[in-house]
Amino acid sequence: MNKKHIVVLSGAGISAESGLKTFRDSDGLWMGHNIEDVATPRAFKKNPQLVLDFYNMRRRDVAEAIPNKAHHTLAELEKEYNVTIITQNIDDLHERAGSTNVIHLHGEIFKMRSAIDESIIEPIKSDIQLGDTAPDGAQLRPHIVWFEEPVPLIEEAALIMGIADIFLLIGTSLQVYPAAGLIHYVADETPKFIIDKKIPPIGALKNVKIIEATATIGIEDFVRELK
Repeated sequence: MNKKHIVVLSGAGISAESGLKTFRDSDGLWMGHNIEDVATPRAFKKNPQLVLDFYNMRRRDVAEAIPNKAHHTLAELEKEYNVTIITQNIDDLHERAGSTNVIHLHGEIFKMRSAIDESIIEPIKSDIQLGDTAPDGAQLRPHIVWFEEPVPLIEEAALIMGIADIFLLIGTSLQVYPAAGLIHYVADETPKFIIDKKIPPIGALKNVKIIEATATIGIEDFVRELK
């Protein structure tokens, strides 16, 4: 018998319970910085040292974090389901929990790439320094999709949304586009579950079950609903 396909769209809320700060606080700042100063190509051009330092610190934060119950539960679902996780997160907590099919829409903190040729990608566990260069001679930068940059995997993600048997939205405020628009590619007849302590606006989405809770608590309700 073919396993049902669960497609998950995860956001910062699932990693928040592992101690990683959500992308944007109520004051509009991320770790005390304006987004425009650390997460745009213009910022990197203007002050590459600041941007590198910022992501070096994020890399250390992620290295110290550990997957939580929500991450582990999603990984365990692979025993009974085909599970594809499309995440807006740049951390590797889904993978460390055991999930084997993870698509990172916004890049990965433990990878770096050439500032010129985005196909030149290398692993990085330590810091990226100013003057560190890729094989093409260009400065290395975090393998992160910044604001004002295209999201290379968005079309692939949209196609996967369309073939979901079950869809789960967990820990995302649906404020960052184009990722936020992916929910509209899920078929009307597909059962949809939304887990968040503050349910985001979902428009006229059909067949939706709301679970207003944190990721680690809400995931238990989701598993019960599957049975």
